[in-house]
Amino acid sequence: MSLRVRTVLGDIPPDELGATDYHEHLFQASPLLPGDDLDDEPASTREAGLLRASGAGAMVEATPTGLGRRPEAVARVSAGTGLRIVHVTGAHREAHYPPGHPLLDEPVEALVARFSQDLFAGMDGTVVRAGAVKAGAGYWSLTGFERRVLIAVGQLAAGAGTPVMVHLEHGSAGHEVLDLLAGEGCPETRVALAHVDRNPDPGLHRELAARGAYLGYDGAARHQRWPDSVLIDCLAAVVEGGAGEHVLLGGDVARRTRYVSYGGMPGLGYLFDRFVPRLRTAVGDDALASVLVANPARWLSWDPEP
Repeated sequence: MSLRVRTVLGDIPPDELGATDYHEHLFQASPLLPGDDLDDEPASTREAGLLRASGAGAMVEATPTGLGRRPEAVARVSAGTGLRIVHVTGAHREAHYPPGHPLLDEPVEALVARFSQDLFAGMDGTVVRAGAVKAGAGYWSLTGFERRVLIAVGQLAAGAGTPVMVHLEHGSAGHEVLDLLAGEGCPETRVALAHVDRNPDPGLHRELAARGAYLGYDGAARHQRWPDSVLIDCLAAVVEGGAGEHVLLGGDVARRTRYVSYGGMPGLGYLFDRFVPRLRTAVGDDALASVLVANPARWLSWDPEP
């Protein structure tokens, strides 16, 4: 088995990934975010350049099926900025799709075939391949569609070892999602639980890490909820408790009104420019290197030969 990271420009050895922002969006459109579409390639390219200049070597483009993703444009962004980009396939939670969207009625078998096509042939009729698969859960709830997506994702990860990202609404239902995926044969060590820090409970996070899951911290600069210090203190407590090898860091800025290149703020550069220096002070260089480099490389590594 030869473990690789599948980027939009091809497969690379894990040690070439570098410091990684595990969760961002360069192109996205959702009925839940009216007026906040990311749809301007030059602007998104400039924003990715700001992330690269701030110290990131790589990012995960976390926009799944049917939400305005543009694989060929992402590949051009990667080539133009030098930023390594891993694109997800999969599907988000149901609320992001309008009623009647054809994806919502697809059975598990069709979803597995759709996501496999994206991983092994190319997304949306292109040759740009996804390198991870995503699912979404509601707040302490799963619709029928969300459950089918999780089952499909679990089956893919069980068969191919594919990296998995799961959106947890407000950080809820982490154990329940892991249980469902494990029931399909998906190892917990393949799963990154996105937004786990929106429930900043270090005891719960250590429990999830003890099962093998990765903890997706991506709430920096969301000060309407709490200051960054809450997330830093929580992450530091997780590291102190011995689970630092399970933490991933991202921004999930995800809105044109929050991208500098679209005229907003704080932008993709905030994570490395403002948050990471404070985190380094709290956890030290070794733990930070694990969070930014070793952990995402391990999570995103798999044998992508079908």
